[in-house]
Amino acid sequence: MTAPAPALRIGTAAGRGTLLAAILASGMVFLDSTVVNVALPRLGAELDASVAGLQWTVNGYLLMLAAFVLLGGALGDRFGRRRVFLLGVVWFAVASMLCGLAQGTGWLIAARFLQGAGGALLTPGSLSVLQASFDPDDRARAIGTWSGLSGVSTALGPLLGGWLIDAFSWRWIFFVNLPLAVGVVLAALRWVPESRDEAASRTGAGRRFDVAGALLGALALGGVTYALIDAPARGAGSPAVVAAAVLGVLGAVVFVLVERRRGDTAMLPTGLFGSRLFSVLNIFTVIVYAALGGFTFFLAVYLQNVVGWSALLTGLATVPMTLLLLVGSARAGALAARIGPRLPLTVGPVVAAAGLLLLRRVGPGASYWVDVLPGVLLFGAGLTLVVAPLTASVLAAVADRFAGVASGFNNAAARAGGLLAVAALPLLVGLSGSGYEQKTALAGAFRGAMFWCAGLLLAGAVLAGLLIHRPRQPERG
Repeated sequence: MTAPAPALRIGTAAGRGTLLAAILASGMVFLDSTVVNVALPRLGAELDASVAGLQWTVNGYLLMLAAFVLLGGALGDRFGRRRVFLLGVVWFAVASMLCGLAQGTGWLIAARFLQGAGGALLTPGSLSVLQASFDPDDRARAIGTWSGLSGVSTALGPLLGGWLIDAFSWRWIFFVNLPLAVGVVLAALRWVPESRDEAASRTGAGRRFDVAGALLGALALGGVTYALIDAPARGAGSPAVVAAAVLGVLGAVVFVLVERRRGDTAMLPTGLFGSRLFSVLNIFTVIVYAALGGFTFFLAVYLQNVVGWSALLTGLATVPMTLLLLVGSARAGALAARIGPRLPLTVGPVVAAAGLLLLRRVGPGASYWVDVLPGVLLFGAGLTLVVAPLTASVLAAVADRFAGVASGFNNAAARAGGLLAVAALPLLVGLSGSGYEQKTALAGAFRGAMFWCAGLLLAGAVLAGLLIHRPRQPERG
């Protein structure tokens, strides 16, 4: 049961203001998820960062989001969705300012960890305030508007970021969050109604948050990530690398044991994995989003340091992929609803893999229209066939009462896939130290990375073809 709140309508000032707050907040998170890759060559050169420093700049953010986003949603349900949403916005803005002021790689990485923690509070809140605040007749339209305009911000993010990097400095991709955060706070205080899960407040069910589960999840991801990133510099057999790997594996084992013991009160009820389809779909998610994370990490650095493009042109390179997702996702979802998810989730990764293999031939002096665009379009078309059917299938694979946690876990699985790819790929292709600044070393690493990412996508296609089927209707309630 949710606390009574004014039922907002789209056409009112309060409805428009609430939408504005949610869209601007999501825009900040999506902007920093997409544009940081474009900034990596510039910030790496200015801060004298190694490949490991660039990896942690991306992964510190992803690690905190993946580990704590479910906890962030639970905090909002218990203490007030608007309150936790605003806390996340302010936290994210302060961390963004610290990122922009960074005077060294360690400072920047620490600030990115903080930024990811703020995003874990903010991300679930931006959608939950819409779900809880709008009149049922306007709710779908409000969420659709939020989704569409948030998608536009994702598409425009690399362009805006590329322009800021070229015209001013990489620091401005973080500073731009400050006026956005001020707008969100003012709009939320003026128009967003407070809501919370009153049933949890009365019964005390919400008092015991699964903090242990979140911390163990972070330990598991962080330990494995540290081992993968540090192995090239220290050696795979070094005590620090081995200790990190062992801690990561132990964290994962204890996480499973703790979640199983807590049952339905766990951050991740292990009963969900009684559905084989749910398990397979999340493995598929990790695989596909690992390919996406590895692709975007390497492409942005390669286009600037080897091909010689500006940050703005590099940002432009992936815009067609995002536009295809915006235009085609609804159609792909409708297709999967008619014929089932197996075919789209099998064909989509194959098409995307073909795009990555095409991009392996891109070299110095490459033409955007002839050499880069075809591969990006193929990758985007394949991803479009995957995203909406995958999300719908994950939700349909579990009972309705677990829809929220299933969606949150799938989101975390996607981020974990990107996190692990950015950690592992440089090790697999032999890129370390200052190798990203050396054209020959980076060119070989890029071609190898695209091959590995294409292989991941093809493995995902095989998994989908063999094990994914149309979800049966689970029990309701």
